[in-house]
Amino acid sequence: MPYLLISTQIRLEVGPTMVGDEHSDPHLMSILGATKRSTLGNNFCEYYVNDAPRLVLDKLESLGYRVVSMTGVGQTLVWCLHRE
Repeated sequence: MPYLLISTQIRLEVGPTMVGDEHSDPHLMSILGATKRSTLGNNFCEYYVNDAPRLVLDKLESLGYRVVSMTGVGQTLVWCLHRE
């Protein structure tokens, strides 16, 4: 899976960081130390880590991922990463 989206709420820029959905690579999620959570009312799960986005981006860079783009969507910050 060469593409990855991570995000966090602006008011939570020190964590937690959402690092994947229920279909994400379990091995990568394990390396990041992510846990799968389901929010009340959602019929899907997401992977979260308690780290700040900067720490997650550092870990992903060491695994060969590079930031392709970053944007703010409402109160959410989103990064798109790609691995060759």
